[in-house]
Amino acid sequence: MAALGPDRDQGGMEEGAGLTVSSMIKEIQGLKDKFKDEDVEVPSPFQDLEKATVLQECRCFHEPNIEPRKCATLITKMLHIVTQGEALTSTEVTDVFFGVTKLFQSQDPYLRRMMYLFIKEVAETCNPDDVIIVTSSLTKDMNSNDDLYRANAIRVLARIIDTQMLGAIERYIKQAIVDKNTLVASSALVSGIRLHGANPESAKVVCRWVNEVQEAVSSPNDMVQFHALSLLYEIKKNDRLAISKMVTQLTKSNMGSPLGVCLLIRYISKILNDDASAAVARMAQTFLESSLRHRSEIVIYEAAKAICTLDNLDQRDLNPAITVLQLFLSSPKPTLRYAAMRCLSEVSMRHPMAIVKCNDDMEALISDPNRSIATLAITTLLKTGSESSVDRLMKQINSFMNEIADEFKVVVVTAIRQLCLKYPQKHRVLVGFLAATLREEGGFEFKKAITDSIVELMHAIPETKESSLLHLCEFIEDCEFTALSTQILHLIGSLGPTTQAPARYIRFIYNRVILENAQVRAASISALSRFASQVPGIRRSVCVLLSRSLLDEDDEVRDRATVALAALDGLDLSAMKEDEPMEPPLPGEEEEEVTNVVPEKAAMLLEPLPMSFAHLEKAVKLYAAHGGVEDGQPLSIDALPVVEEPVAPVAKGDALSSNPSVAAGGAATTSSGGLSADAEVVDAAAAVYAIPELGELGRVFRSCAPVELTESETEYVVKCVKHILDGHVVLQFDVTNTIAEQQLVDVSMKVENSEPELYDEILSIKCDKLVYGVQGSCFVVLARNPEAPISHASFNCELEFRVVEVDPDTGDIEGDEDGFEENYPVETLDLNTADYMAKVSLGDFRRAWETTPNDCDVEEKFALQQFKKLEDAVENVIEFLGMQPCDGSDKVQHAKKGAPHPLYLSGKFVGNVPVLVRAMLQLDSSQMILRICVRSQDEAVSRMVADCIR
Repeated sequence: MAALGPDRDQGGMEEGAGLTVSSMIKEIQGLKDKFKDEDVEVPSPFQDLEKATVLQECRCFHEPNIEPRKCATLITKMLHIVTQGEALTSTEVTDVFFGVTKLFQSQDPYLRRMMYLFIKEVAETCNPDDVIIVTSSLTKDMNSNDDLYRANAIRVLARIIDTQMLGAIERYIKQAIVDKNTLVASSALVSGIRLHGANPESAKVVCRWVNEVQEAVSSPNDMVQFHALSLLYEIKKNDRLAISKMVTQLTKSNMGSPLGVCLLIRYISKILNDDASAAVARMAQTFLESSLRHRSEIVIYEAAKAICTLDNLDQRDLNPAITVLQLFLSSPKPTLRYAAMRCLSEVSMRHPMAIVKCNDDMEALISDPNRSIATLAITTLLKTGSESSVDRLMKQINSFMNEIADEFKVVVVTAIRQLCLKYPQKHRVLVGFLAATLREEGGFEFKKAITDSIVELMHAIPETKESSLLHLCEFIEDCEFTALSTQILHLIGSLGPTTQAPARYIRFIYNRVILENAQVRAASISALSRFASQVPGIRRSVCVLLSRSLLDEDDEVRDRATVALAALDGLDLSAMKEDEPMEPPLPGEEEEEVTNVVPEKAAMLLEPLPMSFAHLEKAVKLYAAHGGVEDGQPLSIDALPVVEEPVAPVAKGDALSSNPSVAAGGAATTSSGGLSADAEVVDAAAAVYAIPELGELGRVFRSCAPVELTESETEYVVKCVKHILDGHVVLQFDVTNTIAEQQLVDVSMKVENSEPELYDEILSIKCDKLVYGVQGSCFVVLARNPEAPISHASFNCELEFRVVEVDPDTGDIEGDEDGFEENYPVETLDLNTADYMAKVSLGDFRRAWETTPNDCDVEEKFALQQFKKLEDAVENVIEFLGMQPCDGSDKVQHAKKGAPHPLYLSGKFVGNVPVLVRAMLQLDSSQMILRICVRSQDEAVSRMVADCIR
């Protein structure tokens, strides 16, 4: 035994000696190479496919001996070519389509499924006459004993047949809906959903299947039940009573499909949001609450989400849903945590106090490995957190911000901005956090979001102005984005001169002149110019700095420096130091000291353009288009045509009110309400200029939006565009003949004026001929009495014309060529004082108000008894006056109940008279009070504008 011991130990040593460090490294290297080989990307078999080669290979479809696998591969290649966007000609599609139809003789299931897929993809681009050929084969498959063939054939037929063919196979689809095979039943139901939405004729056929669909709703299969309920709703959705009955029946039954229950919950939510007083409302709410105890998680979440999105729901009614969502926050499933967090985030916007009890659970999710969940958690906490919890949240966000992408950071920054607006006392902490984040790494969108947030907070919370300006100055010292640098420099130039120590910003600005590119240098020169013109104490020093840029390599920088020095030339450069105390003004000089702050010669450096560059470009194009270049007069801002601000249509009820005023040359607008950069200049008054008699009247000041004088369904559709000129009004009546059997001749509009002392009809221009479906225009010219004040006038309008009967197909005249006389009364046309007002911005409202003399002010006070809400009163005052809201004053902020709301408006009255309005609306003792002050350079204009409220 003793002899065996050493041998065994020696053997053990030798066995252990094999596991050396070098051998382990070799093993790891071998495994690494193995996994490396597995990770190598395999090239796609469809890479570098050539359409001509594949089409040539597809000729094997016509061979008598079909190879299923080869044909299936070729079909796959053709599908790849089609889905990659390479178009096939009609001849190529037809050839391949016929070849595929010959493959129906093969019984290979894999090939047959590829054929179904190809037919569905190509049928829409193929000739409809060729598609009919394949329907017989598909109909045969639809009646086969193979359920796989039946299901796919039904789906393909639903894609390619028209309404006439649908009637022929309707019986088979109805049988398939109640088929015992779930694949066949679901295919038939999905095909029904598609056919119902294809066209109205097909929808009528599908509506006849309602009995079979109702039977399928009771199917034991979850997917069949889900599809059946979806089709049943599509059939009945236009009948509110039928939908209510369907919902009532289904809530009493025990649906087994979780997807079907989710669909039912969505229908219930829609019913409650459309009409909360519906007969089924109480029952529907009870069903939603009971669904919170369903066995399926998706049903529970859908019910909680539906409850949280209901309108006019108290916080107490939200508690059951909030409790369920709170439980989901601690779920091990990321999908449930994300869904619950997203729903709670939406609730926090409307009922922030309802989810306060979830704050602890949401704080735990800040460290969630899923960054989407963590971002939602932190932003929701920022919305629901109290003022005392701000410091603690900021500490948590500090470590969190470094771990998320820029897109999530932007969401967090937006939430911090809203929190600062909610708790202004915490601006030091929150603005400091934004400033620290601004100096960290990040992309343009992230940095722009922070910059915009700081700028917004500066305007909303004046205490943050100086500290925020310094933060932005430090940011541009190392800013890589030219757009942000120029934006910040413009802001410093605008606000810096009004701070307590303007000189501290000069260093930051001049550093940009030395170190940055041409765009930033030009913006820096403009900012320095503002400081020199507004702060006498540093004017001499800034002029020295500006003179150094006269030899800059960029012409824009040199030009700005030259203009600035020319504007500052002759001003007092020996002014007092910035920190030198001012002497007290002598008696009687106080007013002069206050008002003459900015030297008149340097005002051009401070005054912004009275219009945007997009509007300026359009105005110049209109000026050139109507002979402005040839009249020999100098081009100035006042000589340009008025270009109005675009107005977004306002939704009222179910209809959209599209009644924005259009300028004398209305241009296309973007979805955000601004002029598109590449929008084509469209002149709304082009029809007026095209007629010599009207072109002699002069330039059109503005063109109002079209006014409908008839319903769109009437036999003659009439609308009117009011063109306002300095001394005339041109009424353009656009008429459309909707009767194919008639042709209208010598169409004119007879107008009866209610204010003959103000307007006099001097010219009427007929439309010679109006054929079916083509719009024509006739005109009435009114001369306005310049001595009479402009006021409301109404015009009774009657269309006069001769009717000539024509053949609707050829348009040839039938019967009497002279026709017969006909009159057609239309609605009354109103001409208001607001029609003479162009919606334009006059630049900075405060500066425009202060620089306009107050000698012609008109002040009035009105009681607007018909309005009980500030929003309605503000909207209607803007409409009465026809002016452009300024500084966002058209948005009512409910800071305190009963607090007055200021409203600032600007515009130009006919004759290019600038008009400004300051109004104050207040709901006092259930009565709306309006105080208004109208300021212009013409007292008569101020009075006419104020009288618009009467």
